[in-house]
Amino acid sequence: MSSASHEASVFQNPRFVVKNILAGRQSEGDGAVVRRSIGRPELKYLDPFLILDEFYVSAPAGFPDHPHRGFETVTYMLQGAFTHQDFAGHEGTIRAGDVQWMTAGRGIIHSEMPAGEGLQTGLQLWINLSSKDKMVEPNYQELLSNDIKRAGIDGVQVKIIAGESMGVKSPVYTRTPTMFLDFTLQSKAEVHQKIPESWNAFVYIIEGEGVFGSLNSSPVPAHHVLVLSPGDGLSVWNKSSKALRFALIGGEPLNEPVARYGPFVMNTEEEIDQTIQDYQHCENGFEMAKFWKSQ
Repeated sequence: MSSASHEASVFQNPRFVVKNILAGRQSEGDGAVVRRSIGRPELKYLDPFLILDEFYVSAPAGFPDHPHRGFETVTYMLQGAFTHQDFAGHEGTIRAGDVQWMTAGRGIIHSEMPAGEGLQTGLQLWINLSSKDKMVEPNYQELLSNDIKRAGIDGVQVKIIAGESMGVKSPVYTRTPTMFLDFTLQSKAEVHQKIPESWNAFVYIIEGEGVFGSLNSSPVPAHHVLVLSPGDGLSVWNKSSKALRFALIGGEPLNEPVARYGPFVMNTEEEIDQTIQDYQHCENGFEMAKFWKSQ
């Protein structure tokens, strides 16, 4: 932490906002609504990040049985609960504050459906996998809210889902090196967070409004994604009377070609064609698709 009057000395190469996009609403799944920020025409890809959605789901809407290959999904519940089932026999319910980090790898079919009454909300992030990791076996890491590391000082609280903040590290293993931090700043608080200089990084504002990168910048309200310039850290100030909550997410770029077709993300069109064939014929990772349906 550091005072705003010493802004210039906090980072040698501070990060600034180079793109500001309001996440637009669209329909996804079966009756679900999302605010998509990464993965829309104005920001198709931010290596290694493929999609970021803030989702809003009330039963009976949801995300019924669907496949994935070649990347990871991170589901972070903000309100309510979701139940996940897959064809490998994994089933679990995550509630507000919980995280599920799923490596789809060579293939998974799963469902994500609301587990309670009323509105269920959260963030889902898709993280690309390198060519060497795209065909690994599927894997899950689930973190309950009480197990997520936290730190705080001077009106700033942070939940460390992945990476490190204020000297506290998350135990989550990320195949693609990633940081995922959930910050809450009380009125007049500020934070100065280091970010590996070679990584791409962005902010998604969940609640309130904040000043990002430069003390003289205009405040930005909720549901905006802010793409950050290269640098070694980000400074944030909350000048408003209400709390500011935002996710700061960064990752090491893969610098590899990306071929995408719906829920499949590979490196070449030939690999996409092979994936579609594997899925249709229940082969090479999709064998259990022949017999499985979620309950």
